[in-house]
Amino acid sequence: MGEPLATGNLLEVRGLTKVFGTLKACDAVDLTVARGEIHALLGENGAGKSTLVKMLFGSLEPHSGQILWQGTPVRITNPGVAKKLGIGMVFQHFSLFEALTAAENIALSLDDGSPIGQIAAKARALSFSYGLPLDPDSLVGDLSVGERQRIEIIRCLLQAPQLIILDEPTSVLTPQEADKLFETLERLREEGKSILYISHRLEEVKRICDRATVLRHGKVVGHCNPREETASSLARMMVGNEVKAVVRVPVDGLEEAPALLEIRNLSRKPATPFSIPLRNISLSVRAGEVVGIAGVAGNGQGEFFEAVSGEVRQEDTGAVRIGGKDAGALSITGRRLLGAAFVPEERLGHGAAPRMRLSENLLLSRHATDRKTFIGPGGMVRSGIVQSAAQRIIDAMDVRKSAPDPEAAALSGGNLQKFIVGRELDRRPSVMVVNQPTWGVDAGAAAHIRQALIELARSGSAVLVISQDLDELFEISDAIAVMHNGELSQPIPIAEATFEKIGLLMGGAEPGHAAHGSEAEIA
Repeated sequence: MGEPLATGNLLEVRGLTKVFGTLKACDAVDLTVARGEIHALLGENGAGKSTLVKMLFGSLEPHSGQILWQGTPVRITNPGVAKKLGIGMVFQHFSLFEALTAAENIALSLDDGSPIGQIAAKARALSFSYGLPLDPDSLVGDLSVGERQRIEIIRCLLQAPQLIILDEPTSVLTPQEADKLFETLERLREEGKSILYISHRLEEVKRICDRATVLRHGKVVGHCNPREETASSLARMMVGNEVKAVVRVPVDGLEEAPALLEIRNLSRKPATPFSIPLRNISLSVRAGEVVGIAGVAGNGQGEFFEAVSGEVRQEDTGAVRIGGKDAGALSITGRRLLGAAFVPEERLGHGAAPRMRLSENLLLSRHATDRKTFIGPGGMVRSGIVQSAAQRIIDAMDVRKSAPDPEAAALSGGNLQKFIVGRELDRRPSVMVVNQPTWGVDAGAAAHIRQALIELARSGSAVLVISQDLDELFEISDAIAVMHNGELSQPIPIAEATFEKIGLLMGGAEPGHAAHGSEAEIA
C-alpha cells in the first residue's frame, strides 16, 4: 500500500516507469506535488514529460510504480478516473469542435446531464470570477486562440479539480493574455489548488512556479526552486550541459540589399467558413535579413504560409516574387527551383510523411532540386547518396533517434522538427520561410535552430520566420511585423520594437496606438 503522504502533499509518484519497446520513456520517476503550489515539470524533448502526465491523467498506464493521491495508492486507468479523483488537464493542442458553441463544447466534457442553459450560466459566472471573460454562446470557429484556451480552462475548472495539469499554456497567448493567465493561476494557488506546469519558457517558470522537477532521458535529474535559478542554469539542468547563447550581430546596409522575397498586395478569400481572409499583404525580405511575423495563432498565419509556399497559388503571378522572378502561379516545387525552402507548422503529415523513413522524406522534398545528385540514369534512386545526405543532416542538427534510418513517426516531436529544419537548411536556400521553427522544442535544440537561421541569413539569404514565441522573434529578427485578422503591419526595426508594442498589435491595436501607447495604457 505504501506509506501515507506527508501532510500538505496532494500527489506522490513513486518509481513510475513506462516502457515502449526497448525505450524507457519514464524510468523510476519520483515526484511530489504539494497542496497549493505551482510545480514546474521541465525537460528537453523526449525527456518523458508527456508520458508522465499522460499516466497521471489516465491516458497511459504505467508498467510499474505507484501513484498516491492524498496518501492513498490509486490506479488511474482512464481520464474519467482521473477527473473523479480531482485531476484535470488542459492540453497544448485543443480538442474543441469549431461548429459548436463554447457552452456546447463544455457540456460534452461533463457527465452530470445539466441543461445547456445551466452549463452556460455556470461557465459565464466562473469565467468572470477568474478574470477569463467568456461568452458561452459564441461559436468556437469565430474565436481567437486565446479565447479558445479560456474554454479549455473553464471546462477544466467546472470539474472542480484539485490538481490542474497545464501543457505549454502560454504558447498561443499574447504577452498581455499570458499575464492575465498568471493572475488566474496565482488565484487558484491561493485557493489551495495545485498546478503541474509544463513549459519551455524558463522565464515564466521562474516567475510563477514554486518548485520544479527536471527530467532527462526519462529520469529525474534534479529538483529546485526556480526563483533561485537563472534561465541558463535551468536549461543546463535540462540538457546536461551549457546551452549556447544565440548570437545575432546587427548588420549595416540591409536597406540597400536586394529583396529576395517580395509579397505584393496579397489577398486571399477564406477557403472554409473558419478560415481567415488575407487582405492586401505586402512585405519584402532582403538578402542577409531575418524578418519575424508575430501574431496570436489563428489570425491568418497558416493561410499566409500556404500562399507564400505555393500550397495555394495566386491568380496574380506577381503577388509573390522569389529572387526577382514572379512566382505567384508556381507550385511548391516551382518555387523551390527558384531557390526557396519552406518548413510548415505541422511536422507530422505536413512536413514529413509519418510512415516513411527519414531518407525517404528527404528524397520526397528534394527530388526536384537535387535531381542530379539523388537520381541516376534511368530514374533510379541513388539510395546510398540519399542516406548519406540524411545522415549529414542528422549529425548537423543532433537528431536523436533509436535506429539508423527510422520512420518519421518514430522520432519525438522536437527531434523531427530538427530534421525537417535541417533538411531545408542543408540546401543553403536563397529564401527560407519557416512557420513555428521551435514549436515544442527544448532550449538546447531551439538555440541550435535559431542560430542556424541567423547564420543562413548572414550568408546572404532572406529568412522569414512566423512564430508565436515573442522571445524567439526578438532573439533572431532584424525586424518584426504583426499579423492580426488577416492583415500585416509594417515591419518594426528590432531596435525600435518592444514587447508591449508588439503585444498590443497582436491584440488588434491600431499601429499608431501600439507605437505611442503609454505605460498606463499598456497596463
